[in-house]
Amino acid sequence: MGDYADLPGVRTWYETEGTGDPLVLLHGGFCTNDTWGAQRADLAAAYRLHLPERRGHGHTPDVEGPLRYEDMAEDTVAFLEKVVRAPAHLLGWSDGGIVALLVALARPDLVRRIVVIGANFRPAPECFVEPSMLDALTPHSPGLAFFRELYEAVTPDGADHWPVVAAKVTGLWRTGPTLTTDDLARVRAPALVLVGDDDMMTLEHTAALYRAMPDGALAVVPGASHLVPLEKPALVNRLILDHLEQDAVETMAPVRRA
Repeated sequence: MGDYADLPGVRTWYETEGTGDPLVLLHGGFCTNDTWGAQRADLAAAYRLHLPERRGHGHTPDVEGPLRYEDMAEDTVAFLEKVVRAPAHLLGWSDGGIVALLVALARPDLVRRIVVIGANFRPAPECFVEPSMLDALTPHSPGLAFFRELYEAVTPDGADHWPVVAAKVTGLWRTGPTLTTDDLARVRAPALVLVGDDDMMTLEHTAALYRAMPDGALAVVPGASHLVPLEKPALVNRLILDHLEQDAVETMAPVRRA
């Protein structure tokens, strides 16, 4: 089921499903909650899912000015306080993973465990395998056709607003996020960094993200891309649930965790 929450920054659409401890799902850039279709049933069998659509995405209207990760993190904090009303696990994909990291830094009291899928902590020109791909992502380019259709089907701003939002998202990728490894060292929530072995971000960047967090774990899924939750859903769902359910990582020959 879906409804709107009147948050300080923006009137935010969200959906809920399942029972149990709260788990907030944060979709990727250009996306809607529909892109979680391969995860919802498995995760809702164990958790109470909360799925907000961020400003300028899906059913949630755009706002004046550029998109900023910090603003979307503030929206998510407000959502946790007003709608979830309890500390929650965060599952973020791509831009959603960046937002999850920022929320974990700003409000550790609201975050239990986090999973970030295909996330980066530096702007795209610094971490993309092919930074030039941004130049090809124009509003009506074939590469954005799938996302344009998702947007046009549900946006309250009208289909004609798509070029504005598309420009905002690609602009966001060029300039943010701007976290450092010192920032990431302050993430105290146990964090699973999950990525396809052929993601948009370099594996070196993903490894740096994992290594920077004191209580991090890393999963590189073979034969997968940035769309790993859709390509390998059974494996991804199992990895997510294993991380959320374990109390601590115990291995037979620890080195980093010794």
